[in-house]
Amino acid sequence: MNLSLNGKTALICGSTQGIGLAIAEELALLGANCILLARNEDKLKEIIPTLRSTEGQNHRYAVADFSNVEAVKHMAVSLVQQTPIHILINNTGGPAAGPILDAQLSDFTNAFTQHILCNQTLAQVLVPVMKKEGYGRIINIISTSVKTPLKNLGVSNTIRWAVASWAKTLATEVAPFGITVNNVLPGSTSTARLDSLFNTLAEKRNVSPSVISEEWLKEIPMQRFGEAHEIAAFAAFLASPAASYITGTSTAVDGGKTPAM
Repeated sequence: MNLSLNGKTALICGSTQGIGLAIAEELALLGANCILLARNEDKLKEIIPTLRSTEGQNHRYAVADFSNVEAVKHMAVSLVQQTPIHILINNTGGPAAGPILDAQLSDFTNAFTQHILCNQTLAQVLVPVMKKEGYGRIINIISTSVKTPLKNLGVSNTIRWAVASWAKTLATEVAPFGITVNNVLPGSTSTARLDSLFNTLAEKRNVSPSVISEEWLKEIPMQRFGEAHEIAAFAAFLASPAASYITGTSTAVDGGKTPAM
């Protein structure tokens, strides 16, 4: 099985923590040159030296705020002028928790900008390069809500579905060029995002976050939360040459929790 990413360059969004950082670490282990993308330059500077680097590998970072589409486009254009990018990891923090009727219109428009418009912008810049290079992988880290909506995540459920539909459409269009587009659907994963959800839900119900945690654990057949590196391992496989005939998929990595097939 060919998992080597030697000579390939990956742009990993939201890569200063959690699943994004874990994916960067996995891709670096497979030999990829990693470009970490986030808005916190100080954290990016701290992380770059920690990535595995052998002779010929070159890791660096770029700074962009996904609430500003034009800034994201400018950053992407600048990057591909310096080096071809073969792998794009779309990974952006999810919207705040809460019932859908409590959401403001701005909550939807902000999430749409950060997830759909930025994904579209990055694809428009990078796909022509991938075609020229003869290698392309676009991997979207979204949510199991693509399979079944999650309670108290109204805005997130809505936007995640939109990303999945966007990705399926794009996968069909770029398939003739050997470019694959796939979605990774993490279940409940031990990250700062999960802690934040527990705290928000606990505050609304006036209970301890541990109560929420225990309730969620009962719904997972494996009886534990996932680890970021477990999500990252699957994403890294999809980025590799071994996954060349897999495209247009949405795969849950959730310990068996999602009831849908």
